[in-house]
Amino acid sequence: TTLLPGQRLVTRDGGLWRWDGLRRAPGTPSAAAQRLRQRNRLADLADEKARSDAEALAFGERFEAAQRAAGEAGNAERAGREAMRAALAALAEAQKHDAECREVESAIATRRNVIEEKATRFAADLTELGAREQKARAALEGLADPAQHRDAIAALRMSLADRREVEADARSVHDRLKRDAASRAERLAAITRDIASWSNRASAAQRQRERIVERETALTAELERLEQRPAEIAAERNKLADIISASTQRRNDAGDALADGETRLKRAETAVKEADAALASAREERARGESDRDHARAHQAEVEARIAERLGCNPTEILDSANIDDRDELPELADAETRLERLMRERDNMGPVNLVAETEAAEIEARYEGLGREREDLTAAIARLRHGIGSLNREGRERMMAAFATVNEHFGKLFERLFGGGRAFLRLDRVVSETAPGEDGAETAAPSDGAVDPLEAGLEILASPPGKKLQAISLLSGGEQALTALALIFAVFLTNPAPICVLDEVDAPLDDANVDRFCDLVAEIADQAETRFLIITHHRLTMARMDRLYGVTMSEQGVSQLVSVDLQRAEELRQTA
Repeated sequence: TTLLPGQRLVTRDGGLWRWDGLRRAPGTPSAAAQRLRQRNRLADLADEKARSDAEALAFGERFEAAQRAAGEAGNAERAGREAMRAALAALAEAQKHDAECREVESAIATRRNVIEEKATRFAADLTELGAREQKARAALEGLADPAQHRDAIAALRMSLADRREVEADARSVHDRLKRDAASRAERLAAITRDIASWSNRASAAQRQRERIVERETALTAELERLEQRPAEIAAERNKLADIISASTQRRNDAGDALADGETRLKRAETAVKEADAALASAREERARGESDRDHARAHQAEVEARIAERLGCNPTEILDSANIDDRDELPELADAETRLERLMRERDNMGPVNLVAETEAAEIEARYEGLGREREDLTAAIARLRHGIGSLNREGRERMMAAFATVNEHFGKLFERLFGGGRAFLRLDRVVSETAPGEDGAETAAPSDGAVDPLEAGLEILASPPGKKLQAISLLSGGEQALTALALIFAVFLTNPAPICVLDEVDAPLDDANVDRFCDLVAEIADQAETRFLIITHHRLTMARMDRLYGVTMSEQGVSQLVSVDLQRAEELRQTA
């Protein structure tokens, strides 16, 4: 329904619709309700604070009493502990003295047992010695004179010495022969090991020779293939040059069309803004016209009421009440002026009457009809603008999806190349449910079946390096995130190449193997797209793969100097040197 100026429509659940377009959803809290709730909450908090203060005071008193009781209990506990420590010390002293006594008693008993055992052994030894003494005395008495055997003993001793010398010589010879035999055995084992080693080396040399022959054959075939490769590369390069020129032309055409579309879009946006401003002005003018019309109608009703009150008839019955026929001739001017003066005096006596109320009402009606026609024109213009915007959005979605598919394809291939396997892809991550302008100018809903609007959707990167599950890029390690980002950057770059590309410390989180892959990819893209890469780096492998190096050195304190090195020229000089 159309609300008149100053009117509002309120539902039972709190929804509000005002005549000027203001809307408030049901359940939306108002500022007054929020302030009332805040005041109520503040009062509740004040009551809770008072109760908390009283409870805190009571708890403080109970805490002080408990603290005093705890202090008294602590003093009693300390006294009891001191008494217990004294009793434990006395007990420990008594136990120590008892242990010392037990040790002394045990030592005495042990010494007594040892002494008793020694006394027993000494008695047995004395008995045995007595018996042995008697036997020795008996043997001495039965022996002959020792002088009779001294010459025989001396001769035996000389013979024993000679035999000992012969034995010593034989033992020396035996030891020497044993050492020689061991040395010969060791030498024989070493010779055996050397023979086995040389046999293995000969076999390895034979295998190495066979591998070298095979490699020579493969290198010869590769050399023949590489000799044919320049012609193939030249043909491919010419083909790629034609493709690049055609792609460049298509890109230029697409860029011109895009620029034209952007220009038309800007004009359409400007026209929309102007139409919105005109619509707002028309709404204000309409509101003023409706207000004037309402005022005129109110004034007309007031005049009709006054006429009915003073004359007792409707305005259309005034001529009949004045006995004037529409077909009768008008009276003379003087008579009419006299009558007019009289009527004016009568009117003055009766009070002011708006005689142009009907004319003003007609003018207001005419203005209202004009505003209606202008509103229809503005509605048609808005519909045309919405149609144009819808066409531009459709064209933008098509171009965006085509570019997205191309970048996604390049991204998957570059990811597999940089990681040596795995897979990765891009995904639009937000489903749009707003309304978009349709072809007929009316608002039609955007895709609501789970499709994604590429003009307002975000981009999510899903990657699965070799040996890992598919996951978001934020869950990868620093080096893996860097490689994935490089794959995405180069994918966009391959989709829309540029003559110059600047990379700043992109190889910092990468290891040597990944840096080598990165440099290979940069070299390939530079050859394909004829792009010059400016790489800011501190990595030695990256600097070794570049054509020219630029650095800054400080020859003097506070004086910087730019230094450049042409690596290709240096390599040529090194080869010719």
